[in-house]
Amino acid sequence: MAYLSVGTIRLVSLLLYLLGVTMSVITSSLSGNQKKKLLSFFGNVKLSLLYKASVHGYTAAAFHGRCDIQGPTVVAAFNSAGVLFGAYTSQDYTQTGHAVNDDKAFLYCITTGDEKPFSVSSANGQYGFTNTNTGPNFGTLVFLFDNTATVQYNADNGYNFDAVQMLGNNLQLSECEVYRVEGIGSFLTKPWRNMLWTSERKVELKEKVLDYKPMVKSVSNARVLLLGPVGAGKSSFFNSINSIFRGNMTSQAMCGSAGTSLTNQFRSFTIKSGKGGKPTPLVLCDTMGLEDEPGAGLNIDDVVNIYKGHIRDRYQFNPVTPLREDAPGYQKSVSLKDQIHCVVYVVDAGSVSLMSPEMVEKLAAIRQKTNQLGIPQLLLLTKVDEACPLVSEELHNVYSSHYIQRKAQEMSAALGIPLSCVLPVKNYSQELELNPVADILLLSVLDQMLNYADSFFENQPEEPHISPSL
Repeated sequence: MAYLSVGTIRLVSLLLYLLGVTMSVITSSLSGNQKKKLLSFFGNVKLSLLYKASVHGYTAAAFHGRCDIQGPTVVAAFNSAGVLFGAYTSQDYTQTGHAVNDDKAFLYCITTGDEKPFSVSSANGQYGFTNTNTGPNFGTLVFLFDNTATVQYNADNGYNFDAVQMLGNNLQLSECEVYRVEGIGSFLTKPWRNMLWTSERKVELKEKVLDYKPMVKSVSNARVLLLGPVGAGKSSFFNSINSIFRGNMTSQAMCGSAGTSLTNQFRSFTIKSGKGGKPTPLVLCDTMGLEDEPGAGLNIDDVVNIYKGHIRDRYQFNPVTPLREDAPGYQKSVSLKDQIHCVVYVVDAGSVSLMSPEMVEKLAAIRQKTNQLGIPQLLLLTKVDEACPLVSEELHNVYSSHYIQRKAQEMSAALGIPLSCVLPVKNYSQELELNPVADILLLSVLDQMLNYADSFFENQPEEPHISPSL
């Protein structure tokens, strides 16, 4: 068949798009939760609705008339089983009849529950879609098949996935929409926080930690507690800090990607300077992860016990029953050196918008307890490189990223924590060598932890003997 030129397609597409806009206002079928989950794949973008099948027709011609030569687009298909699924490509639709390589393309699925969205790249990591005059043709899935409200499923043809998981085994569409994925000023005109990225700054920050002395004579170490949802990166943060002071990658704290917390004990980790070196005056305390469901994850009452110093190192958590005063492992006699001097909430930057109301409520309840005990608090945004492509390309961009700034503002508002207390970091996860920029980000967090611990000590009486009570 004869194919239209790119220029002709662009002109027709623009005219049809403008005509559609002037004729009617078309609204998205995405719920607020679905939109948040869909946006979580991209970072700092906005979605502009180009095509809606129930309005423009379930035909390939209607799709191409509105979606060709539009740049990056995402298909959002709704089936009668209540599943939202679709496909993203960073390349133009042009009806050339050829396969298009796109290593950024993926298929996805979003369910109605609280589960995280699912995505899969092509089997070879290169294939994106086939640029035909049909509906969006991603090999395994062909949308608007045969100009109908259906999807054709071709098993293992470009993308491999479980059809039940991806589609709910339902190929009948109740709606199909296509959005242009638009950037909205990815770089700030001015960084929202100034940082020095020099080797001298790294040395200075390390020396500040090594030379630190608590303001209270009876205390030799500042004790910092890490709290956060499962998989946020608490254990990875400790391993990253330990790696910096050891000079090589370490994995002392258990971490991974399991759906439930890999940490089920209370651990107090001392950081040593160099292999077999002296311990630094900082103890990082790791805990079981927080979970949405009642009776799962770290119990809030155990958080208070940790704050007051009543839980010993290596205590095995029971999510259902907190440690009681009459239990054998309960440490009754405590002093200021046993208590927590600074609390750090750890949150995955890419999951901020997807955080369930139950998790936000649980973190807010913990923050209220923490405030009552007068313990200073910080919040870490981890995995910033995974959350924002600009930061992934160059970690220096972390404070110039609109997306990271917005996530920091969202968490600040959700928990009532000042923005100055929200710190983005990148933990070491797959690297084999230390990165000076990552080191400076991580060490600057330690610097703030010690500053906040000093604030806690300043508010204590001269001879503290027992922990504060609620």
